[in-house]
Amino acid sequence: MTGIVRLCETQRLMAEPVPGITATPDEGNARYFHVFIAGPQDSPFEGGTFKLELFLPEEYPMAAPKVRFMTKIYHPNVDKLGRICLDILKDKWSPALQIRTVLLSIQALLSAPNPDDPLANDVAEQWKKNESQAIETGEEKCDNFFCASVGGTELVTYSDSKHRQMWHRAMK
Repeated sequence: MTGIVRLCETQRLMAEPVPGITATPDEGNARYFHVFIAGPQDSPFEGGTFKLELFLPEEYPMAAPKVRFMTKIYHPNVDKLGRICLDILKDKWSPALQIRTVLLSIQALLSAPNPDDPLANDVAEQWKKNESQAIETGEEKCDNFFCASVGGTELVTYSDSKHRQMWHRAMK
């Protein structure tokens, strides 16, 4: 049954992609997904594209998927290892939830960081102490660690905006 659920979800993700999100199953492991999420408009992460990995445990959908950022990000709910503090990935998981729900929730978390439930305490403290400065730092880090998918599978990380602009021109 879990294989059928996974197949249906994968087919739906491919047929009806979520705006700003791509999730592609790995060729060698159907339970592992390569995910790219565009930084939401009007957020500190606007203009960035973030690579994540999503893994479905054997118990899925009874157990939550394992998701982490592969791209560095300055966010109170994401630690330096890319682990994400999000209730539906922990105690609020329900088998009724789907991969697309998880990815949309992560995209929403980029728009609305929650420093009151942090995973990166130093970032959360900065967010609480001086939110505008934390947002500015998030924007700077987004520029410094810009990522992009090329051909849907490769990951290119640019460390400055000059190379990011060159990439955008090349992709037009």
